[in-house]
Amino acid sequence: MKKYNFSAGPATLPATVIQEASMGVLDLDGIGLSVLEISHRSAEFSQIIERAEALVRKLLRVPEEYAVLFLTGGASTQFFMVPMNLLAETETASYILTGSWAKKAYKEAQLFGNVEVAASSEDQNFSYIPRQLDVSSDSVYLHYTSNNTIYGTQFHQLPDTDKPLVADMSSDIFSRPVDIQRHWVIYAGAQKNMGPAGTTLVIIRKDVVERAERTLPTMLNYKTHIEKRSLFNTPPVFPIYVSMLTLAWVDEMGGVERMAQINKEKAAVLYREIDDNPLFYGVVRPEDRSVMNVCFRLHDEKLNDAFIAMCNERGIVGIKGHRSVGGFRASIYNAMPNEGVQLLVETMRDFTQRYG
Repeated sequence: MKKYNFSAGPATLPATVIQEASMGVLDLDGIGLSVLEISHRSAEFSQIIERAEALVRKLLRVPEEYAVLFLTGGASTQFFMVPMNLLAETETASYILTGSWAKKAYKEAQLFGNVEVAASSEDQNFSYIPRQLDVSSDSVYLHYTSNNTIYGTQFHQLPDTDKPLVADMSSDIFSRPVDIQRHWVIYAGAQKNMGPAGTTLVIIRKDVVERAERTLPTMLNYKTHIEKRSLFNTPPVFPIYVSMLTLAWVDEMGGVERMAQINKEKAAVLYREIDDNPLFYGVVRPEDRSVMNVCFRLHDEKLNDAFIAMCNERGIVGIKGHRSVGGFRASIYNAMPNEGVQLLVETMRDFTQRYG
C-alpha cells in the first residue's frame, strides 16, 4: 500500500529524489564510491555543494552581496547564532512571537542584548498573525517565523516595518518567492521542505556578520563559514546532496513561483473540506492559515483515535497534531502530491458518513 507522509518533519520528499539519492548511496554518478564515503574535499562533492548554492541563488534570486551557507545544528542553533553575531550588548532587537519556535528564538536572543516583543498572538493560543507592531526606533532588526508548524499560521505578507528582517523560514522555504533584500538573514532547517534532516540553510548579508563586535567561538562565527564556503569542517555531505537534488526538482517543476501556485491549490482543497465538513473545524483565522501546515480538530474529540485509525488504514501517516496542542495537522509541503491531499479529503468524508 502506498503511504503518504503528512508529518511536519522529517517530511515527505519527491519520489524521484529518493530514487536518485538511493542510487548515489550505492554509486555516485558511476565513480565507484557511495556519496556516503566521498571526501568533502573531493571534486565530486565540490560539484554537489556548488550546484546546491547555485540553485538556492537561482530559485530565490539571491544577490551576490549575500552568502549562502550549509551549516548544522538546525534552526535552534540559529536562534542564538543570529544575535551572537548581529546584536551588540547595548543594542535592541525586536521579535514577533507567533508560536513555540518564535518564543525559543526570543529566549536565546536575550542572552546577547536587549530584546523586545514587537507583537504576540499568544493571547489567542497563536491562532493568528498579529498586524500591529511596536518596534523601537533604535531596534536593529525584526525577527519573525514565517510559518508556524505547530499552530498552522503563516505570514502572507512581510511584517510592516522599515527595519531589516531576520526570518526563520524552516517550514516554508522554497514554497514561494521571497524578497531577499528586505532581510539580513534567512535561515531554515532542511528537513521540512528542502531535504533530509542534517543541514541548515543560512542566507546572510555579508556586511552584517561582524557588527556585534564580540569575540566568538570559531564555529559560531558566520565569517568563518563564509570564508571557507561552508567547508571549515566536514559538512553533512549526504543531507546537502539530497537537498541539491530536491532543489533541482523544484527548478524542474517551474521554480518557487510554480510551487506557490501548486501549494495554494492543494491547501484550498483541504481547507474547503474542513470548512464544509460538519465533524471538523479549523483552528486558525482564515486569513492567516498556513499553506504548509493545515491544523484542524474534531468537534467530538472522543473520535480522534477512530479518525487516526482510519487514516492509518488508508496509508495516511503523520496526521496527528503536535503533542502540545493535539488535534490534527496535515503538512502539505512542496513534495506532497495532489493525490495525497485528495485521499485525506476522501477519508474525512468517509469518516463523516460513518460517524456523522
